[in-house]
Amino acid sequence: MISVLVVEDDPVVAEAHRQYVARVPGFAVSGVVHSGGDALRFCEREQVDLILLDFYLPDTHGLAICRALRAAGSTADVIAVTSARDLAVVKAAVSAGVVQYLLKPFTFPTLREKLERYARFRQSVGQPGEAADQADIDRAFATLRTADNPGLPKGMSGETLDAIRAALRQADDGLSAGAAATATGVSRVTARRYLEYLADNGMASREPRYGQVGRPEVWYRSLTS
Repeated sequence: MISVLVVEDDPVVAEAHRQYVARVPGFAVSGVVHSGGDALRFCEREQVDLILLDFYLPDTHGLAICRALRAAGSTADVIAVTSARDLAVVKAAVSAGVVQYLLKPFTFPTLREKLERYARFRQSVGQPGEAADQADIDRAFATLRTADNPGLPKGMSGETLDAIRAALRQADDGLSAGAAATATGVSRVTARRYLEYLADNGMASREPRYGQVGRPEVWYRSLTS
């Protein structure tokens, strides 16, 4: 069982990440903390295999946590879970030993794909002995790489999902499928499919709104910032 520490300052997001990890076979959440200092103290007390690390913490940056862990001799691997898109930060994360980089917001299938690939990588390099040749080493590293838009159902595109998600975040009162379609230029049916996908994966809420006649219309509200 791969033990995971969730480090996230937002309690609601932290709980969502904890639940996501708990749903993936072979992984167990050993703890949830909300600051960099608590993360370092936890790792001093407990053996942790993997850390899901938010970079924007109230007391320090995630990169500082990575460096402190290595300085302390920790062998825990790190998956960065952050909204930081700055390529300089990405480069620094690689230098600090981050094995995966996951942009917020994300869905459960995306995280599951990352975790499953990490598990395969860990298994491939966890055996005693030596690699037979360069191809063995290349295959081990290749297990950490993911295809574009991992986890999206067939027929769905990352570009459309991003557009629907952006429109939903900008609508303080939420959006119906029709309103989302108007805002993004897709059909009402397509908008509803993407909105349902976001709701099913904990990134949006559903609520019925009753008009004067007919059935209530479902409105969706973003649960991520």
